[in-house]
Amino acid sequence: MSNNAYDKQVQEFMARIKAKNPGEDEFHQAVHEVAESLIPYIEENPQYKEAKILERIAEPERVILFRIPWVDDKGEVQVNKGYRIEMNSAIGPYKGGLRFHPTVNLGILKFLAFEQVFKNSLTTLPMGGGKGGSDFDPKGKSDNEVMRFCQSFMTELFRHIGPNTDVPAGDIGVGGREIGFLFGQYKRLRNEFTGVLTGKGREWGGSLIRPEATGYGATYFAEEMLKTRGESIKGKTVAISGSGNVAQFATEKVTEMGGKVVTLSDSSGFIYDKDGIDEEKLAYVMHLKNVKRGRIREYADKYGVEYHEGKRPWGIKCDVAMPNATQNEINEEDAKTLIKNGCYVVSEGANMPSTPEAVEVYLESKILYGPGKAANAGGVAVSGLEMSQNSLRFSWTREEVDEKLQRIMKDIHAQCEKFGKEEDFINYVKGANVGGFVKVADAMLAQGIV
Repeated sequence: MSNNAYDKQVQEFMARIKAKNPGEDEFHQAVHEVAESLIPYIEENPQYKEAKILERIAEPERVILFRIPWVDDKGEVQVNKGYRIEMNSAIGPYKGGLRFHPTVNLGILKFLAFEQVFKNSLTTLPMGGGKGGSDFDPKGKSDNEVMRFCQSFMTELFRHIGPNTDVPAGDIGVGGREIGFLFGQYKRLRNEFTGVLTGKGREWGGSLIRPEATGYGATYFAEEMLKTRGESIKGKTVAISGSGNVAQFATEKVTEMGGKVVTLSDSSGFIYDKDGIDEEKLAYVMHLKNVKRGRIREYADKYGVEYHEGKRPWGIKCDVAMPNATQNEINEEDAKTLIKNGCYVVSEGANMPSTPEAVEVYLESKILYGPGKAANAGGVAVSGLEMSQNSLRFSWTREEVDEKLQRIMKDIHAQCEKFGKEEDFINYVKGANVGGFVKVADAMLAQGIV
């Protein structure tokens, strides 16, 4: 079949998706990117076409929408929206994070849940895909306000989740504090201590290196991509966006492996430290962001480096870019600028941080591009390992978990290489999409039309 015929099929498929899911731009973007890779593959494997597997994967098995009333420190009642998207359970319980941020809406969570299905499949662990959250903003709230909100959120959510049904985790705005409050309320309501949430504290069921896992994993994936050209992270200049959990631990691992991280950012702007963010400077960032909850510009004041207000770091010369902030943070012009300035590796720690136009630039330039569903799967992989440890009532050492994480990231890379190998380069977008699809699709075929 010709490329034009495939393009027509993609357009027709997307027309149906948009008609059924109006106004959900991020979801449309995620599905379109996957459909472009999968429709040619499905044509060559008609069993998937006959069972309408792609149509079924693009439709959530269940969408839960609820209100969250809570009382602030002034005694005033506040009301937020809560969501849980249970996207696909063909290979295991729904698994995916909770996001607390003012931008949260149905379309964003459906995009994240859809991506999660493929990401979780790539890890080789038995996990389905889901996502959830609320338009609640934890920034500027007291610990007591966050606790009351989390308790109200879980009072509704608890009836829909469980260790063999749906296992949420953290995401933007949901860290250790929030997971603790959510878990405490679940335990109180169900009167049971079980592995229903991941990202828990080490003392009460959590896994070592879970906080580090997404940043570490994205770095390991970048290393695997570089190995295909006989290179490594060592000696490379790395531009990182974000300054939260993923960015912090990506910085730590890049530095440990001999690379030099020169940028970090937040919603206000970015810092450029040409000398590199070493261990001491990173410790300051961690205290600034995790304890003081301050702004990244304070780093520039302390260390006398450049601060660029209201900008992202993609104009800085680098070998490797690791977008670790949020969706669609690299546009077409940013991608062209990165490549013009010598960047030839992009490893995504965030979910869908590159626009479709930016992805086209990467593919046309044939750089090493690791899409989020592959490159940032380390976080959910260690969540899966946490689930295993909870089931066993057992815990592995830091070294054991890190070794398993490295093996999983190597396996993900191998799947991307297997399904994405083209004549003169590895198309990691195609590899991740097809590799993630096959396992889920075969499970759906085996289980019948359900």
